[in-house]
Amino acid sequence: MTDSDWYRFLAAHDGLEEVNFWQPGGTRAFTSLVPGELFLFKLKYPKNVIAGGGFFVHSTLLPISLAWETFGVANGASSREEMKQLIDANRKSAAAPSDNYTIGCILLAQPFFFPERAWISAPPDWKPNIVSGKAYDLTTEPGLSLFAQVKAALELPSRDPTWPALARDLPADPRERFGQPVLVKPRLGQGLFRALVTDAYERKCAITGEKVLPVLEAAHIRPYRLDGPHQVDNGVLLRSDLHRLFDDGYITVTPSLRIEVSRRIHQEFDNGRAYYAFHGQPLRRPIRPELAPSVAFLAWHNEEIYHG
Repeated sequence: MTDSDWYRFLAAHDGLEEVNFWQPGGTRAFTSLVPGELFLFKLKYPKNVIAGGGFFVHSTLLPISLAWETFGVANGASSREEMKQLIDANRKSAAAPSDNYTIGCILLAQPFFFPERAWISAPPDWKPNIVSGKAYDLTTEPGLSLFAQVKAALELPSRDPTWPALARDLPADPRERFGQPVLVKPRLGQGLFRALVTDAYERKCAITGEKVLPVLEAAHIRPYRLDGPHQVDNGVLLRSDLHRLFDDGYITVTPSLRIEVSRRIHQEFDNGRAYYAFHGQPLRRPIRPELAPSVAFLAWHNEEIYHG
C-alpha cells in the first residue's frame, strides 16, 4: 500500500534513479523480498490499482535527518520539513518538530510510475483489510498474469528515455527463472550506494571505528566522476574528515587493506599527529567478505590519487 501524496510527488519527477519507500514506525527492517525482486505500488481505496513500482535493493533503519540527507526528494517530498509532515501524519504517536526519530527505509532502484491509462486493477484476492502488503509468486496465478500486465505497461511509450530498458531487464516469462528469485540486477544510485556501504561496515568508520552516524560518509575508492561505479566494493565508510583526506590523496588503503598516511600532511600543514597514528593499521572490513574493497580499485587509488 502506497501513501498517495508520496506517490503523486514522485510520479511528477522524471528520471529518478532510486526512491525511499519509508515506513513511519522504524522498528524493523523489511525482509519480504531479496535484492532484485519487484516491489509494486498499490494506491489506496477507492482507486485500488497498481500504479508503478521499482526493484528492491535494501532495507535499513535511518534517522529522518539522514534519510533526507541521503535521498532528498527521492523520499517523496520537496523538503525535510514536508517529509516529516507526511511521516507524522502516518505515525501512531505525536512527535515534536525537533524529533529526529528513526524510520524504516525500503530502498528501491529504477522506480517506474505508470500513466493513468496503464494502471492495473489489483488482483481479486487483495482484500480491503490488507493494509501493509501482499506477496505473489510470479510463476503461478494470479502473480503470473499480474507480471504480464506490469511488463506490458512498461513497454508503453514514456517521456523517460530509460523507460524501455526496464522492460528489457525483465524476462519474457518469469517461469524462465524458476528457482532463481533475483529477476533484475538493480542499478544503484548515490543514495543507495551510501546506505549499502553504511550497513556493510556495521555503521562504523573503517579506520577509527567511530559510530556517530551523522559524521560517517560512504567514500568512493575510484570516484564516480572518474568512472567509479556505485557498488559496495568501490566504497569504504569513513569519518567525514578522513573521507576528505582520502579523496584528496593524503590517505589511502593498500591492496592488502593496510592504511597509509602521506608525509605530505605534515609537510603541507605542519601537523597530522592524530592521522599518523593510523599509518600501517589494518582497515576494518565489512561484515560480508564479498563486500570488501576491490583490490583493483584500491590499486587505482594508490597509483592515481595517493600522494605517497
